[in-house]
Amino acid sequence: MNTLLTTQQKNDVLSTMAQLINKEQASIISANKIDVEGYNGGDLAMEKRLKVDDAKIEGMMLSLNQLVADSEPIGKELYNFTHDNGIKIVNKTAPFGTVLIIYESRPDVTVEAAGIAFKSGNKILLKGGKESLNSNLKIVELWHKALKQHNVSTDWVEYLNYDRTKTQAFLENPTQQLDLIVPRGGERLIEFVKKNAKCPVIVSGRGNNFVYVDSEADVDVALSIINNGKTANISVCNAVDKVLINSKLANKDQFIKTLVNKLLEANVEILGDEELSNYNNISSYENESIWYQEFLDYKIVIGSVDSTEEAIAKSNKYSGGHSAVIITKNDETAEIFMENTDCAAVYQNASSRFTDGGQFGLGGELAISTDKLHHRGPMGLHHLVTNKWYVKGNGQIR
Repeated sequence: MNTLLTTQQKNDVLSTMAQLINKEQASIISANKIDVEGYNGGDLAMEKRLKVDDAKIEGMMLSLNQLVADSEPIGKELYNFTHDNGIKIVNKTAPFGTVLIIYESRPDVTVEAAGIAFKSGNKILLKGGKESLNSNLKIVELWHKALKQHNVSTDWVEYLNYDRTKTQAFLENPTQQLDLIVPRGGERLIEFVKKNAKCPVIVSGRGNNFVYVDSEADVDVALSIINNGKTANISVCNAVDKVLINSKLANKDQFIKTLVNKLLEANVEILGDEELSNYNNISSYENESIWYQEFLDYKIVIGSVDSTEEAIAKSNKYSGGHSAVIITKNDETAEIFMENTDCAAVYQNASSRFTDGGQFGLGGELAISTDKLHHRGPMGLHHLVTNKWYVKGNGQIR
């Protein structure tokens, strides 16, 4: 397999893939219909992620076209200097090699992840869930057609149609080079991969995102952001699960009542701490451990705090380290919250739903990393790289 493809070759394949998805839209949706009708897992979030519709097809094409428009991620100079002894030292971005992504339910990942890997010079092994097999095989068929059309090896994009036992065996003893694994799914999947992998793993972990409504919040902004974060799409890791309200918020009672009514309109189950469960339509929860849970459902927990420091401490203790939001008109308070909250993305007066490779203009994402090494947050084209040192001398010895 030629590992030295030009930017033009890569862009040509990506453009052709976008055209093929457009042309084969009906057959992709038809294959996906078999998967959706065959799914009986009873997981509402997974079912929503599984379904491919016209909007998801548009998203697939958009991610590919954004990748074409983006700059070349390989060979970018990070350092360039000359040593006192005359040696020239340059550090440049380089591909990982072979990346394995293990994911559940989402056929759009088969487009986005492969596109990002291909343009960043990495071979990708795709291990999708059995629930989306027909959709994934159809999309990989299109990848191979796009690659062949430009005389590029189909080895760049490979689908592993393995069950759990074969996947475990492959992780323990890979039958080919494996440089990085990205598990993208529930905590059971992540633990399974971390336990069995023999190479570095980047975790795309849980959300359980917090919104903190500060004492100086614009309540209309708060209502809009909480409603968007909770109800727009319950199946995503950037959704909102927890809301903390400063006890000194003006007209707090009215705000809570309005918030409850808004959430009830979307059939959200509302749970509250000892203070807030006294309000109508907010139920008390049985165990504090609920603060750790990512719901991926029409469910939310609301609590009261007395300070920004308390909100920071609670978010840092319970959240998945994904995204956190402060609603406030006070920029100084926002800065304190954002600097001290330990999440991959922190927001002031904007929805956590923006933590997304496409929304950040990255041409989609391989994952949203909640790790701190080697990358954090949406992992796009320019993050699926490592680096390499180029040292040129004329006979220097140490």
